[in-house]
Amino acid sequence: MNTGSDEAGEVAVAADKARADRPEGGQEAGQEGGQETAQEAGHEAGRGLGSRAPEFIKARRLLHLSWQVGVFVVGLAVVAAGIVMLPLPGPGWVVIFGGMAIWATEFVWAQLVLRWTKRKVTEAAQRALDPRVRRRNITLTVIGLVIVGVLVGIYLWKFGVVMPWKIENQ
Repeated sequence: MNTGSDEAGEVAVAADKARADRPEGGQEAGQEGGQETAQEAGHEAGRGLGSRAPEFIKARRLLHLSWQVGVFVVGLAVVAAGIVMLPLPGPGWVVIFGGMAIWATEFVWAQLVLRWTKRKVTEAAQRALDPRVRRRNITLTVIGLVIVGVLVGIYLWKFGVVMPWKIENQ
């Protein structure tokens, strides 16, 4: 599964140049000699992966962690509401993807899942707009409706219209 890029056959690659806004000589813990992390690597469209929190929040570790917990809890509540809406009336999948979008403001894994989902939905839409596929779908729908109509006609011919309740002349 290629989740690192919007283009088929491409993967996300971290760039080798150091960020210009990084403090002098300081490497953050866990980073090696001037390589950018996946969060810092730019994307062709200009939106890189990683946190979209304001800079003053990202600058303070405890505040950033609190921000991430808050984003996670809000996203979880929205996703849970979407899951509840799947069997109940409501736009369940839209709400679930809304929750994923909330998570994607802070978490790389959610950004990658949304990119993959967007790519798959776009591919499915392109396939559905293919004239041959549309003709096939219309043909199958008409055949299915004819079969259902014939079965309903046979049932009504054999049993007639029977109401499940008794209405006597009043």
